[in-house]
Amino acid sequence: MEKIRKIKNFFNIFKINAYIIPKNDEFFSEYVQEKKDNLRFVTNFTGSFGFALILKNDNYLFVDGRYTLQAKFQSGKMFKVITIPNKLPEDILKNKKLKIGFDPKLHTEINLHQLFNKTNCQMVPIKQNLVDKIWKRRLNNRSNKFFKLHDRDVGQSSNKKINIVANLLIKEKLNMQFITAPENVAWLLNIRGSDSKFSPIPNCYAMIDHKKDVNLFCDLTKIDKKIRKYLQNVKIININNIEKYLSEINNKKIQIDTSTCSVFFNLIIKKNNQLFKKYDSIYSLKSIKNKVEIKNTIKSHILDGAALTRFLFWVKKNFKRKKISELSAEKKLLTFRKQSRHFKYLSFPTISGSGPNGAIVHYKVNKQTNRSLKVGDLYLVDSGGQYKYGTTDVTRTISLDNHQSRIKNIFTRVLKGHIAVANYKITKNTVGSEIDYVARKFLKQINLDYSHGTGHGVGYFLNVHEGPHSITKKNNVKFSEGVIVSNEPGYYEEGKFGIRIENLIRVKKNNGLQFENLTMAPIDQSLIEKKLLNAGELKWLNAYHKKVFNNLKNYMNKYELIELKKSCSSI
Repeated sequence: MEKIRKIKNFFNIFKINAYIIPKNDEFFSEYVQEKKDNLRFVTNFTGSFGFALILKNDNYLFVDGRYTLQAKFQSGKMFKVITIPNKLPEDILKNKKLKIGFDPKLHTEINLHQLFNKTNCQMVPIKQNLVDKIWKRRLNNRSNKFFKLHDRDVGQSSNKKINIVANLLIKEKLNMQFITAPENVAWLLNIRGSDSKFSPIPNCYAMIDHKKDVNLFCDLTKIDKKIRKYLQNVKIININNIEKYLSEINNKKIQIDTSTCSVFFNLIIKKNNQLFKKYDSIYSLKSIKNKVEIKNTIKSHILDGAALTRFLFWVKKNFKRKKISELSAEKKLLTFRKQSRHFKYLSFPTISGSGPNGAIVHYKVNKQTNRSLKVGDLYLVDSGGQYKYGTTDVTRTISLDNHQSRIKNIFTRVLKGHIAVANYKITKNTVGSEIDYVARKFLKQINLDYSHGTGHGVGYFLNVHEGPHSITKKNNVKFSEGVIVSNEPGYYEEGKFGIRIENLIRVKKNNGLQFENLTMAPIDQSLIEKKLLNAGELKWLNAYHKKVFNNLKNYMNKYELIELKKSCSSI
């Protein structure tokens, strides 16, 4: 509570009644470095999404359904935890006329509008971040160099991508585009970096104009001779000079990204220019993977599937013989992955949850919450890797000798939803919201559901979560060939168990469009109630397991090969 009190001490100085603390940093990265995680510092909440709203007499922590239980556990003593969209700031701030302070570098105009437009509150930009004033941190100044990707590994040269974006500007009759999402700069220039723990992100911004000139803004210590030579046609500018650079542009039509261009940049650019606020077209361009990217992604999933499958066999073999905890299991899985020379690092924090911990959708085990895997539990493991080249994300739920018919019934209904997504007949007008409906259908027959989306877009050796495609109740982006999304229906019973089955799938052209599985790992047949599956579903499951066996058999030792044959046998 001391940190909160210190922040409230600034309210009178800056003439505000409230202050917002978001999760993100100035690059709007999904995974924020711990030393930049203001929300965690103030609230103890470690999830990847949320924001705090601190008032004079109340403290609120807003999260989505993935994190409700986690937030209550980590922050419930200091904050009232609010799940959005069930409740929004407008519900908390009814009839209140407050001056709410915020750091303009950490918020976008659209985000503030969505959260606070329906209130009577006034938003007050404060250049000095209030958390900076109470957190004497040492930021890591170690220089993580940017590096280039060869055209042969990405399938399209940077020059070709620059031409595409410049031609879009000409078509829209715009002069320039300010690219504020580092992953989009990475795609455009075919570069990567080491500024995120789980994604090869190069923290930077770029400005491209209709004449194909590109300026790159970054920490110059991250640019060595090799990358400078590669980027010889790009002007590289010290990121500390970006404010000066933007303020000197005049009378231009400039496109900015509504989702990552901060209020700070927005205000500077629009002072002397005409702003066009759009969702950056690079998100859509990046989401459609070319043949090289698909080929490399398939290879990555086979390597990843082999590591995960060997791990699952190890758990099943040993959980009765020796003490395996959630933490030790997580470390063991990483050991299996590291056996591949193509594995770089994890693509997100591993979720290793047994029994009641499996019910926390984005659970992150620590020494306090760590449980041993026990007979009768379900064990849920959601994990992924960054490979050279490809990004993976997979969830398997396995039985630790659980024989409850109700759990088998629910697991099978989750599987039916998973199969319904995989078999969905895609047309040129198919959008994520249609597919999300069929994923939930079989759970809803017994009045059950889950509080997260069914699928998210996935990058190519980039962010494990990317837009614009997703399988959610409200997503209206059309699917097209080359898109990769996750397929992950589930069910969670607080204090008891969690179930999720997740594969990554890609949209493939084959007499029209259809999904094809990328993930290669067996689905636990001991949890399947066969009589609940129809002939088409059984055919899908048997065909999937046959493909898994053929792809993984050469990576198994003698014992593992026997287990693979059992796990992939027809039912």
